[in-house]
Amino acid sequence: MLVAVPAETRRGERRVALTPDAVATLTAQGHSVRVESGAGAAALASDEAYRDAGAEVVDGDVLAEADLVAHVRPLLPEQVARLRRGSTTVGFVTGTGELPGIQALRDNGISALAMELVPRISRAQSMDALTSQALVAGYRCALEAAMRLPRFFPLFMTAAGTVPPAKVLVLGAGVAGLQAIATARRLGAVVEAYDVRPSSADEVKSMGATFLDLGLDVVEGAGGYARELTEDRARRQQEALTPFISKSDVVITTAAVPGRPAPQLVTKDMLAGMPAGSVVVDLAAESGGNVEGSVAGEEVQVGGVRVYGMADPASAMPVDASRLYARNVVNLLALGLSEEGFTLDLDDEVLAGACIVHDGVVRHAPTAALLED
Repeated sequence: MLVAVPAETRRGERRVALTPDAVATLTAQGHSVRVESGAGAAALASDEAYRDAGAEVVDGDVLAEADLVAHVRPLLPEQVARLRRGSTTVGFVTGTGELPGIQALRDNGISALAMELVPRISRAQSMDALTSQALVAGYRCALEAAMRLPRFFPLFMTAAGTVPPAKVLVLGAGVAGLQAIATARRLGAVVEAYDVRPSSADEVKSMGATFLDLGLDVVEGAGGYARELTEDRARRQQEALTPFISKSDVVITTAAVPGRPAPQLVTKDMLAGMPAGSVVVDLAAESGGNVEGSVAGEEVQVGGVRVYGMADPASAMPVDASRLYARNVVNLLALGLSEEGFTLDLDDEVLAGACIVHDGVVRHAPTAALLED
């Protein structure tokens, strides 16, 4: 089987789908791997490293003859058009504005495994790219906040006096939020956190942070995810969070609802109460934003507060993000790989859950509905 690894073409994307270590795993199993020259450069994976792992490095198109294509960001329609009918792709597929690419996969007879649709079950933990990339993103957003805050994160006791620690509030305690908490704590900040899911309280406390109980009704979605709030509950949540935000030096927001725009947690009026020089990092800026006025990839000033909207945060740390992602991809492919090639076994719940397009059919119901509209 021929596996292709194209260079990522989206602006700002620095990850690569398969690192040399992952390529070595595939070549050791007897598969051929073709890598586009420079595909791993931003992740410090050189062409020579790929050759040493057994890959063929090509200065040009690697898609046309591939049986399987590993990618990070969704393929563009023009890339899909170069694929061989009956081939398979594996990578992130869905997202705002990606419907043309999905339609191209369907119309060109390409099967596609979406890494973001891998079921969150115990058996699939090693294949869960959302979790691995969220870990990178959460770590990075805490560093971004620390670099922008014009004061120390930790407590310092000096001959010239005591410098109190920064107060950090993390909204959303999923994988990214927990990693942001852990990183802020390692940097010495005093950390509080809130999540609409009360089940997150123990995890927050285990990281050394204080979990905020706002006295609101329980909200828990399927699979441990948060679910969308009613307008009334969202308003009451904002009111309850306001005093905690006003006393924070840093606010990091990481809340997301699968398949929907990010919930707005913080309004401009809420930011107005924060101390001058405070910093807000919105990890959800690309999906609509948790913070009113945040812009993905930009820093904006709202009163005396610096609001930074993160854009593709995992790409800011491409070496480890690529290493983790590549292992996720290889572990998923292992479910269908054999000496004969790759078999998409739809009786396997993991492969079936991740399969978004197969045999000219969009299998993911929400995406199919959008294409029909």
